[in-house]
Amino acid sequence: MRASLLQIAVDEGESVESRRVRVASLVREQAGADLVVLPELWTTGAFAYERFAEEAEPLEGPTYEAMAKAASDAGVWLHAGSIPERDPDGALYNTSLVFSPSGEPAAAYRKIHRFGFDKGEAVLMGAGSELVTVRLPETVIGLGTCYDLRFPELFRGLVDAGAETLVLPAGWPERRRSHWTLLAQARAVENQSFVLACGTAGTHAGVPQAGHSIVVDPWGEVLAEAGAGEQVLTVDFDPAKVAVTRDQFPALKDRVLGLERPHRAG
Repeated sequence: MRASLLQIAVDEGESVESRRVRVASLVREQAGADLVVLPELWTTGAFAYERFAEEAEPLEGPTYEAMAKAASDAGVWLHAGSIPERDPDGALYNTSLVFSPSGEPAAAYRKIHRFGFDKGEAVLMGAGSELVTVRLPETVIGLGTCYDLRFPELFRGLVDAGAETLVLPAGWPERRRSHWTLLAQARAVENQSFVLACGTAGTHAGVPQAGHSIVVDPWGEVLAEAGAGEQVLTVDFDPAKVAVTRDQFPALKDRVLGLERPHRAG
């Protein structure tokens, strides 16, 4: 299976519409990949809190339409990162979108853990409540977003729901980059799953981004890692390694404590 992680730079001098067009073109260039992944809130910037309400769009808004078309044109499964979604009732959510190779919507995931410690995203956006998985021909992916990475129970819940590959878009800050790498590897090891974590480049509202998108295998080995700037990280991996790893070292069978949370399969 081939995955391409698009580590998009968010430049405040580039309009949202221009970036949307540019990113759609980058997605089309990934024809031949099985899965393409974009970062968190790449339309606005993850730390551009003052722009969330202004740039929020309905679920089936302009980003949805542009990414659905790009996925169809490239013939790829597309995790289109996340957008600031405005629900019909007016509430905002940090919502991830997944499209099939025909451009059909496959899933939407509202971020459960909001970052900010009683400010920023934590007060501006509502919290999701459902775990979401999507069955691809090669693997079942489980969805998380950025700050979710710090909460292992979410990913264990995704594994219980059948996830084999954990996909996480992020706008992770440079000052905590060591945590990004450490936690991506930890989530891979403890869940015996692949982790595909796609970050942003550039600076969001004065906050330098970590970049360093990363792909980790079920043993915690880093298969590929990006640098700091905008780039495409492409990696080939074998999803069958998940079952092999879980069979060779069946730690998940020894679990005692669990987590129950509503789950929706895409």
